[in-house]
Amino acid sequence: MRTLVLNAGYEPLAVVSFKRALVLVLEGKATLLARDEAHPVLSAAGEWDRPSVILLRRYVRVPTGRAVPVSRRGVLRRDGQRCAYCAASASTIDHVMPRSRGGADSWENLVACCLRCNNVKGDRTPQEMGWTLRHQPHAPYGTAWLVRGVERSLPQWEEFLAPAA
Repeated sequence: MRTLVLNAGYEPLAVVSFKRALVLVLEGKATLLARDEAHPVLSAAGEWDRPSVILLRRYVRVPTGRAVPVSRRGVLRRDGQRCAYCAASASTIDHVMPRSRGGADSWENLVACCLRCNNVKGDRTPQEMGWTLRHQPHAPYGTAWLVRGVERSLPQWEEFLAPAA
């Protein structure tokens, strides 16, 4: 089970194991904001709530201006697992401007793409194919993109990730 860690400004910082989160709460370094009601932590010494979201008591600054590294998983997540050309379920990524023509591996040049569209498009641009992009690719922003593990969020985290996502 994973736990979302927020700083004093309610910005996501990290995703940690529930054991690490419970230690932070018991040591008074964090406050429990959401718990997993169905799975309490049981031991010989007692029973505790299993943390799902914790808030650090001390303010931890989130670095601003950090660029989100480009990744296949990130492009698919940014585009909602949907093809940028036909809106079908996407399993691959495509270079809008092909690499053979100088296209970069950047957020602005990569889109999620279904296998069919990727094969049909091949080494051409969308303009040459007569296709249009459903959305203009861009670099993602927000602290939720900088925290590893947030892409597979739990339902209890939604209210804490909504402003940042």
